[in-house]
Amino acid sequence: MTTRTDVYIGGTWTPSTSEREIVVRSPATGEPVGRVPDAGAADVDAAVAAARRAFDTGPWPAMAPAERAEVMQALLTELSARSDEMARTIMAENGTPAMLIGPGQVDNALDVLRYYAEVAASLETETPRAGRYSPALVRTDPVGVVAAVVPWNVPFFLTMMKVAPAMAAGCTLVLKAAPETPLNAYLLAEAAHAAGVPAGVLNVLAAGPESSERLVTHADVDKVAFTGSTAVGKRIAGLAAAQLKRVTLELGGKSAAIVLADADLTTTMPRLVGVTMSLSGQFCIAQSRVLVPRDRYDEAVELFAAAVEKLPVGDPADPATFIGPVISERQRDRILGYIEIGRAEGAVVVTGGGVPEGLDRGWYVAPTVFRDVTPGMRIAQEEIFGPVVALLPYDDEDDAVAIANDSDFGLHGTVWTPDVAHGVEIARRVRTGTYSVNGLSLDPAAPFGGVKQSGLGRELGPEGLAAYQESRTITVPVGTALPGLA
Repeated sequence: MTTRTDVYIGGTWTPSTSEREIVVRSPATGEPVGRVPDAGAADVDAAVAAARRAFDTGPWPAMAPAERAEVMQALLTELSARSDEMARTIMAENGTPAMLIGPGQVDNALDVLRYYAEVAASLETETPRAGRYSPALVRTDPVGVVAAVVPWNVPFFLTMMKVAPAMAAGCTLVLKAAPETPLNAYLLAEAAHAAGVPAGVLNVLAAGPESSERLVTHADVDKVAFTGSTAVGKRIAGLAAAQLKRVTLELGGKSAAIVLADADLTTTMPRLVGVTMSLSGQFCIAQSRVLVPRDRYDEAVELFAAAVEKLPVGDPADPATFIGPVISERQRDRILGYIEIGRAEGAVVVTGGGVPEGLDRGWYVAPTVFRDVTPGMRIAQEEIFGPVVALLPYDDEDDAVAIANDSDFGLHGTVWTPDVAHGVEIARRVRTGTYSVNGLSLDPAAPFGGVKQSGLGRELGPEGLAAYQESRTITVPVGTALPGLA
C-alpha cells in the first residue's frame, strides 16, 4: 500500500488542499494498493502558477537546448535506476502481466526520453532565410505552459510522449495522472526531483473530471496534450477552441489487420495474437478487426481461435500470464456488454465470451474471438478496449481496403504479406495516421497520431517536438548580414 497526502508543485512536495482522495485498486484483486489526493481547484491553480513562473521567469526556457538535454539525460539515469520499481508499480495499478511490463510499459517510455534528449542536444532554434523582400530570422520558441493529461492503459509511456518533447522544446508542464494509475506519476516526480529538474518545470498531481477540466481551461495554460477517449477529446477540443488554446489529441481507434491472400496462415494467425490481445486489448492501436480472404476464412478463424485459446489468463505477477485483468469492474462490465451486443447482432463467439472460470476475484474477461462479423456491426465499428477481436471476411483487396476504411477512426492498421513492397502499397490506401507491415511498431523517431475521430496532431519524431514549439519571424533591413546567410 502506497499512501500519499501531497502533490508535486514548484519543485517541492506540498500537502494537498483537497479533502478528497483517490483509492487505487488492483485490477487483479480489487483490493486497494494506494491512496493519493484527488487534487482540488487550489492544487490545480498552484501547479499552473508554478509552471507559469518557471516559464516566464525561470531558467528552463532560456537554457540552450543542449543544457536542457543534460538535465533530461540526468532524468533518464534516475528513471532507469527506478525501472524495476516503475514496472512493479504499474503492474499493481493496471494489471499489466509481468511478461509484458518491461517492453510494453517501461522500456519504450525510456526510449522516448532518450530520443528527445538526443534531439535536444543538437537542436537549432534559429534559422536565417534570405526572404523575397528582406532577410529574416525564423525562431522556434517553446509554446509555453502545457497541461499533459494521460490515461491509465500505458501511463508511463504516454506520459513520456508528452513530457519529453515538451521539456526538449523548453516548455513547463502540469502532468495530470489518471485516477486509476497515479502512483507511477509520483515515481516520475521523485526521479525529476532527484535529477535536478528546475522547480516548476514538471508539476504532478492526480485528479478526476472536475479538476481536470479546470486544468485544461486554465487561462495560464497555453497547450493541452491529451490521450484518451474520443468523447473526452471532443470535449477538450471544444473547451480549447473557445480560448484558441493549442491541442494535441491522441484518441480512440478501431484498427484493422489485413491478411493478404499470399500470407501463410499457419504462422500469421498466431502472430496476430500479440497485436490484438496484448494488455488485454486495452491499447488504442489494438488490431481489433482482422480481415481475411473469404475463401480462407474458416481456416483463418480456426487457427486464430486455437492460438487465443492457448493464452494463459490470470495473475499478472505470474511470469506465464499473457492475459491479465482489465482495469476496473466498470470496464469489465462494459466489455461483457459488447460481447452480448455482438451475439445479439448475429456474430458467433468462437472462444471466450465471458469471465474466465476460477477468476471471480478481480476484473477479468476471457479473450474472445467473434466470427461471422459484418462491417456494419457495432463490434466492428465501436472501440471496445478489451480482449475482443472480430474476424471479417473480404472478397478481394479492394474490398479489404474498403472495409478497413469503413470506420470513424483512423489511428493505426497493419497488413500481413510476404511481399513487403505490396504491403506498402496497401498501406498507402488505408486512411490512418500510422500503419505497419507484418508487425506493430511505434518508433520514437517517427510521428504517431490519428485522422478522423482518432485525433489531432502528432506525437513522437520531429513532428512531436514541433507540437510544443511556435515559429516566430524576426525581419531585418536589406543588406544586414545574418550568420549562415550568404
